[in-house]
Amino acid sequence: MPRYLGVMSGTSLDGLDIALIQQDSQPSLLAHHYLPMPTELRAELLALCAPGPDELARAAIAERHWVELAATGIHELLQREGLGPSDIRAIGSHGQTVRHEPARGFTVQIGNPALLAELTGIEVVADFRRRDVAAGGQGAPLVPAFHEALFEHADIPCAVLNIGGFSNLSLIAPGQPVRGFDCGPGNVLLDAWIGKIRGESFDRDGAWAASGSPNEALLGRLLGDPYFAGTGPKSTGRELFNLSWLERHLASFTELPAADVQRSLLELSARSIVESLRQAQPDTGELLVCGGGAHNGMLMRRLQELLPGCKVASTATRGVPPDWVEAMAFAWLAHCCLQRIAANRPSVSGARGPRVLGAIYPA
Repeated sequence: MPRYLGVMSGTSLDGLDIALIQQDSQPSLLAHHYLPMPTELRAELLALCAPGPDELARAAIAERHWVELAATGIHELLQREGLGPSDIRAIGSHGQTVRHEPARGFTVQIGNPALLAELTGIEVVADFRRRDVAAGGQGAPLVPAFHEALFEHADIPCAVLNIGGFSNLSLIAPGQPVRGFDCGPGNVLLDAWIGKIRGESFDRDGAWAASGSPNEALLGRLLGDPYFAGTGPKSTGRELFNLSWLERHLASFTELPAADVQRSLLELSARSIVESLRQAQPDTGELLVCGGGAHNGMLMRRLQELLPGCKVASTATRGVPPDWVEAMAFAWLAHCCLQRIAANRPSVSGARGPRVLGAIYPA
């Protein structure tokens, strides 16, 4: 059975996830590897998410550093597993999203797949999102088709929730095409606020949020953003939800304790997810959570409290570790591209039809 590697760095920019899968009737995880994102590279990638000087040159330099990091991780994983480049059919590389504006007809991921093929000696499949955007779609989320492949045997309506920087839902119901969309902020505002106030990269287990109280007036302002209306197809990113967006809303709440802001942001993530799920698939019996948010105990508790009739659990309960689902997805997308299997879902992205996603860079 062919083996594929998936390389993923998401909107949280905490590091690179590398997953090794075997593609049989269903994909299975064989091994994984994580590399933390170097501080300077993270700062530059974050800066590239907003307009700035000399962007083309800076993006080219940043993606070279990103690829060198990815290649290092791939070699480390292969060496640990006793494998060589010839043992891998292809690498599926997501690259790093720096702009995502499908309403304006574009999405940009940097990651120099030609250099990645050169440094690893393995065929690379990349640039998965732009074909869907070219076909009139959102280009995101791309994972619902993979979630469908993993959990298609569900006998009740279920949903898969990925909580990274942003949260997205995949809705899987027997006999129906998979649906999905971005709900809104996952960890992105939580990370930004704790970084600004406490200089920490994330709120471990939601402990700081748990020390505060949600402010309903602030929540009303935040949830009033037009993005939260409707269930898609829709996708979002740092272009909308960022620290500046939050600070504009906080201008009327200058006396609010910082911990209460953090608690309100956690509540924003939880309520936007739950309200989206209730609108789109009210009879959901099980919510499977993956991504970094699956480790936020406070957030997981709130999801369960807000969904008393639904079982909320990590994808680990289905045998798939939550930290590696997205990297596995891009390994699987590489397989689909090489087999000429359409991997987008018009019911998710709004594209004009099924499309084979990705561009191939031979070893």
